[in-house]
Amino acid sequence: MTTDSRKLLVIEDDPGLQTQLKWCFEGYSVIIAGERDTALAELEKHRPPVVTLDLGLPPDADGTAEGFQTLEEILSRAPNTKIIVVTGNNDRQNALQAVGSGAYDFFYKPIDVDMLGFIVNRAYRLHELESENQRLHFTGGESPLEGIITASPEMLKVCRTVEKVAPSDATVLVLGESGTGKELIARAVHALGGRADGRFVAINCAAIPEALLESELFGYEKGAFTGAAKQTPGKIEMANGGTLFLDEVGDMPLSLQAKLLRFLQERVIERVGGRQEIPVDVRVICATHKDLPQLAREKAFREDLYYRISELTIRIPALREREGDTLLLARVFLEKFSQQMGKQQHRFSKDALAAIETYPWPGNVRELENRVKRSVIMAEHKQISASDLELGGAGVDDARTFNLREIREQAERQAIVRAMGHVGGKISQASDLLGVSRPTMYDLIKKYHLK
Repeated sequence: MTTDSRKLLVIEDDPGLQTQLKWCFEGYSVIIAGERDTALAELEKHRPPVVTLDLGLPPDADGTAEGFQTLEEILSRAPNTKIIVVTGNNDRQNALQAVGSGAYDFFYKPIDVDMLGFIVNRAYRLHELESENQRLHFTGGESPLEGIITASPEMLKVCRTVEKVAPSDATVLVLGESGTGKELIARAVHALGGRADGRFVAINCAAIPEALLESELFGYEKGAFTGAAKQTPGKIEMANGGTLFLDEVGDMPLSLQAKLLRFLQERVIERVGGRQEIPVDVRVICATHKDLPQLAREKAFREDLYYRISELTIRIPALREREGDTLLLARVFLEKFSQQMGKQQHRFSKDALAAIETYPWPGNVRELENRVKRSVIMAEHKQISASDLELGGAGVDDARTFNLREIREQAERQAIVRAMGHVGGKISQASDLLGVSRPTMYDLIKKYHLK
């Protein structure tokens, strides 16, 4: 690696230490700053992966307020920066507070050149690994389900189900609340199946007026009705050789359900105004947020059609049931929208993380995505607060088991997931939050099959 690419920002007001540190890191392109405003300007200009920060900065050289403010602003503007705090001898309390606030590590004065050099090199290497991991994540990585972002056992089970279901040609019914990602799952079934080279044609049965839905699905002949100026194929024909996705099938009018059932049984259609039977080879995936068996009992949905479209069923859990996914998805959306809008990287405040974690998300992933997008547009600072997200922070129900061992394990697992979510997956910071050593943290991660 060339010297120019190994940038290191040293924030230190003592001229003697400035010279010593510049000499110490001759393998780096060292940028010196003696106070906060200069440091922030150099940060914006050079974007160094690693920063050393003396907590005692002017005008509060004998205190730490200015140093902590500088730490906060650096992480606000460049949250992936590895900050190594340099503090007075045996000033353990401030050192731990800095790490708890987001610093990578700390080092006591007087400076041991070799030890500090080791810490800086390790921080630089970790930054490289995280950057590469992030690049792989946003270019697809190894995920078999494109567009699905999850770490929860509940959603990973859905992904495994999709992998099993996709190779068959059976009709699939995807169930889930609005905003859970039913179309994403349908597209994943199509992409992993034998018709991946064919078209994926989607139609929302609730979004099209009843008078037009039949012609949209089955097509129409010239002159079939006023305005039918030419023969037009419908969505079913357009999906020939591929996959037809009927979203919100529970809202399909009863008058059309019989015609859809005949198509599913015979695999032939007749256009509106036509008499010719047209064979169509297509896989059908349906989705709904409604209770179809209940609708069938109420005679609002054909029971025989329900059994025909539910040869295989995939149930998507609500976001509030996906352990650890709210913080994971929120961070992904935050980075995505910051990049799309050409803004500097935002980060969530502690109150925002707590609100995201406790809010019940009735609108599921779609609501989370929209709130994060709106907060990036409207936020006046780089740090996104709970008020920017317009969240009140309602809680969720506790576990209902009475088995003490299960309760302890649930609490332990949830605490680990929460800690990892709050510090962006950083093992050392999560272990500090939990009050355990790093080896213990690795053992717990292995015990609960967390990544």
